[in-house]
Amino acid sequence: MKKVLIPTALDAIAKDTLEAHGGYAVVQAPKCDLAQLAAANPDAHALIVRSEKVTPEIIDALPALKVVVRAGAGYNTIDIKYARKKGIDVMNTPGANSNAVAEEVIALILADARHLVAADASCRAGKWEKSSFMGTELTGKTLGIVGLGYIGQLVARRAAGFDVKVLGYDPFTSEEKARALGVELVGLPDLFARADYVTLHVPENDETRGMVNRSLLSQMKPGATLVNCARAGILVEDDLRAVRAEKGIRFLNDVYAKDAEGPKSVADIADLMLPHLGASTREANRKAAELAARELIDLDDKGITSAVVNRSVPAGLDPAFARLANVLARICRRTLGTAARLKLVEARYYGSLQPYADWLLTPVAAGLSAEYDTGLDHKGTLKFLADMGVDYVEREADGSKGYANSITLDLTGNLDAEHLVRASVRGTVEEGNLLVSRINDFDKLYMEPAGNWAVFAYDDRPGVLGRIAAALAAHGINIDDVRNPHDSRGHASLAILRVNRPLGDELVDRIRADIGADIAFHIEIQ
Repeated sequence: MKKVLIPTALDAIAKDTLEAHGGYAVVQAPKCDLAQLAAANPDAHALIVRSEKVTPEIIDALPALKVVVRAGAGYNTIDIKYARKKGIDVMNTPGANSNAVAEEVIALILADARHLVAADASCRAGKWEKSSFMGTELTGKTLGIVGLGYIGQLVARRAAGFDVKVLGYDPFTSEEKARALGVELVGLPDLFARADYVTLHVPENDETRGMVNRSLLSQMKPGATLVNCARAGILVEDDLRAVRAEKGIRFLNDVYAKDAEGPKSVADIADLMLPHLGASTREANRKAAELAARELIDLDDKGITSAVVNRSVPAGLDPAFARLANVLARICRRTLGTAARLKLVEARYYGSLQPYADWLLTPVAAGLSAEYDTGLDHKGTLKFLADMGVDYVEREADGSKGYANSITLDLTGNLDAEHLVRASVRGTVEEGNLLVSRINDFDKLYMEPAGNWAVFAYDDRPGVLGRIAAALAAHGINIDDVRNPHDSRGHASLAILRVNRPLGDELVDRIRADIGADIAFHIEIQ
């Protein structure tokens, strides 16, 4: 069992999901001192945090630590470089909190524009100061969004309902994407100069730290509003203090250098300030918790590293191909037969996948062996396979075959000293959907690897598929989808049945014996 520490009041679905998996023991201790929790659990495999600081001291106190998951988007509270040095993967859950933060931005702007907080306090005190709380409308104004990631895009969509002009700055967003969002892409100085409201949605890192400085702030219109629900470090507070005094800029803030009680350095310049409530909705907490647990399981079980932020993940590679590589390896291993001792793994990567071959070996290795450590680099993975007695060969892909972006895996194993067995699979991704296109000589399958599969290969003859279906029906198992092709010679048939629940080894063996199957297995694909 792998121990997971959750030192925060994260939604219980994270703990429930991990424990339901069966491979994790979860220790959840909300409001517990992280250093004390680490000292008491040095054998922890993973750590799931919200805003807790994961320092080198915390990492050193957890010598067995392999994964840190930030249940949220920003990860500046985690020393990702030190974690990488120690061989620890750091992941985040981008998008889980996005809607909550986007709605908070709109709420802050509206509350400030109509003086809702001050007017509430005044009215509760028995006063009637309507003239003191004359507000402004959003309609017709210009909103500038710095950073068009998950949150920035949602802010643009939410703001569209107020009939505002939306400007955007993001060096990685295309003109086509911006147009689809109704956003005009502009340079950073132009955005600050033209916008009535500027909202910040960039991470804090070496490139963005201190980016909102006097030079940009001085471009803002008198009386314009700056909203920061991103990270405190991207803003130079003293520069805002100086420009605010000159231009009367309003400042709405939800982020601080430290998430804790005590005086706040921006208290004298913030018109509205909240205790970092951006992700504090029940919905966001649940989404982030569930995604954090799923990412940890996918990393450990399948070698899927698409959420890792401190590993060099290749730009331009669709993460779906990592899932495909893992699924193909699992199916191919079962096709080879669990009785066979694996000796050789051969891989071909077609189309634009070839440059990512080294990286894709990780999910392949994870699919072949539950003992594989997904934190290994390419060299370490090759050594792992070699230590298992397995050779790995990357074959040159024949582009003339027209397989586009596909992966082919071939496995060779020993049944005994004299008998070799082989298995081969090919698959691809179409419109985001994984497809298995070939198993051994059975081509053009185009079956989605999802749910519970039952697979049987046998000598072709009438009535066999019906006997398989009858055996399943006798056990209350329903068939959701089926493929039943012949091989290229027309001598053998393959039955792939997606069913509504697992079969179990006993039923598979019974069907194998009844139909004389050469290959028979069941597999659950998540």
